[in-house]
Amino acid sequence: MALSADKIKEYILERIPDASIEIKDLMGDNNHYSAIIKSSVFKGMSKIEQHKLVYKSLKGKMGNELHALSLTTEEK
Repeated sequence: MALSADKIKEYILERIPDASIEIKDLMGDNNHYSAIIKSSVFKGMSKIEQHKLVYKSLKGKMGNELHALSLTTEEK
């Protein structure tokens, strides 16, 4: 079962409430996305730490319901 862009946003906002999120469905299949996520939570974190936080917010869906998510993270 694929994961919708709205559901991805919901999961991320649960963990990172101040996030502004732009998601694009790259293939039109609800399974390959790119996302730009901006949050003040990222301040002082390395890119790796930022990406880990986002992936953790997806509650194990990455690699299962969600096949690919290309991330760009930025401080707000």
